[in-house]
Amino acid sequence: MGATILVPFELPDPEPLSPVLVEDLSSLDIVVLGHYGLPEQTPPTAARSQFEEGARETLEGLAADFEEAGAQVTTRLVFGRDRRKTMDRIAIEEDCDAELDPAPTDGIERILVPLPNVTGLSRLPEFVRVLCEESTREVTLFHVAEAGERVADGEEMLRAARGEMLREGFDPVEIDTLIVEGDEHDDEILRMAEEYDAVVMYQAEPALSDRILGTLPDAIATRTGDPVIVVRRDY
Repeated sequence: MGATILVPFELPDPEPLSPVLVEDLSSLDIVVLGHYGLPEQTPPTAARSQFEEGARETLEGLAADFEEAGAQVTTRLVFGRDRRKTMDRIAIEEDCDAELDPAPTDGIERILVPLPNVTGLSRLPEFVRVLCEESTREVTLFHVAEAGERVADGEEMLRAARGEMLREGFDPVEIDTLIVEGDEHDDEILRMAEEYDAVVMYQAEPALSDRILGTLPDAIATRTGDPVIVVRRDY
């Protein structure tokens, strides 16, 4: 069994993925999650009895796109109010290695890979590779050196990460590195992401602000209109 990615859809009117992205992800095992959002006063059991048949049919149609592309697919349907909590729970239950923040795309020429200053990239390269197409010409490993961090340490981390990507078989011409200094970590990543066609990044430690303002991957997908793959950290 290969790596598994969670692909969430918001029901009852999901935004379908582009054929390009479906094909890119088809080498992975796919968990297609249909989250049927409910208003506060609606009990999930009542909604399920009323809407489950139609929701199930819609979900199976979304899964069929991946199956036709050759992917192994599992479907999960959840009626609830907290989409983020549902995604986290299903990702754990299905042992997902990553999740997709979906967005339409016609092709991926440039991929941004923001990296924290950590060692070990065993999960990351596979998810960068699935987005690499014949048109892909640049993968940028990017790091924001915040206050108190030596730029030289960040540069060394990026060199080590690039070396690890090359050992995984990536073309040296494609893999670039970039470091910037700044106190606004998320803002720097958002600014850079606008210049790229997709983002592959590690899962951040959860913060209270995420529940209020949304997560950085959500912000990237909203601001750029590009797909974001969030990879579970290597522990």
